[in-house]
Amino acid sequence: METCAVRASLLRLAASGCISLIAISSVTQAQAEAIEIKARPIEQFRIGHQQSEFGSLEFIGGLEMVSPARDFGAISSMRFIDGTTFLAVTDTGFWLRGQVEHDDDQRPSGINNARMDPIRDENGNASGEKWTTDAEALAVGNGRATVGFERVHRVVEYELSEDMSGGPLSEVDYLVPRNELRSNRSFETIAYAPANGALAGARIAVSERSIDENGNIFAAILEGPRKGIFKVKRSDDFDVTDGAFLPSGDLILLERRFSMATGVAMRLRRIGGNTLARDALVDGQVLLEADMSYQIDNMEALDVWQRQDGATMLSIMSDDNHSILQRNLYLEFTLQDLID
Repeated sequence: METCAVRASLLRLAASGCISLIAISSVTQAQAEAIEIKARPIEQFRIGHQQSEFGSLEFIGGLEMVSPARDFGAISSMRFIDGTTFLAVTDTGFWLRGQVEHDDDQRPSGINNARMDPIRDENGNASGEKWTTDAEALAVGNGRATVGFERVHRVVEYELSEDMSGGPLSEVDYLVPRNELRSNRSFETIAYAPANGALAGARIAVSERSIDENGNIFAAILEGPRKGIFKVKRSDDFDVTDGAFLPSGDLILLERRFSMATGVAMRLRRIGGNTLARDALVDGQVLLEADMSYQIDNMEALDVWQRQDGATMLSIMSDDNHSILQRNLYLEFTLQDLID
């Protein structure tokens, strides 16, 4: 079994281009595909330790996922639709749909009924070009899926369906000036705020690392009473990779840091919902920070959902970049809501 130190070294080499053993995903398939996902349970979040509580978060369990399907992986954002059914997008231009199964102890045990569908253009075609299909953000609501793309920057709505076979319905004004969006660092988060909160159900969009002259991250409230651009304070070299709202209206941001010296790290930050407003600069409490001594990889997808017993759940997925040196992970935490 590889140690965390070996895994960190391999990840550093892969990111720097020193190792080229990368499986390039084909984005040319034109039809939906039912796929098999095999999953190995992850019982410890901190490697070699039985610790389950991490501040206000409790680790419930996780999965390391593999599939013989050539296009599985590169997951960049996910949302639960109903119960355990989720919809995700990949940065290689696919929808991924599946169900997270749980055992009798409510720990994740597998992924069933999975399928992948190409994200289609207005002509019903799958382009196969990374430049135009780099899907990084996803929100689900009101019968639609809203997707944020980078490189060719846009926010697009699709009809929410079983097979996601339809083309785009409309584009959404993302408010941030196009010249402020970095080519490979634009919108990584699109999320619906609670309807009964200060944002009245509005969608927000947060970029990965499109920053202003002060180093703050561009973001926007896309509609509603507080519509307008705001900024997120960037700190400790972390970049935003996804986000989701708590029922209280607070925003949880998933963030990632990479360096050649230390490898990959992830962070969860909680932003007060009442601070989200046009022209605001927002910051928040760090709930969790984890490095390569924990069961993490390139963590890119986050959602918040309610378990049947009322527990507030955080689910996180990784993007393996279709590299044999990285892993597709699914992690689950409960949040003990200690903030007023």
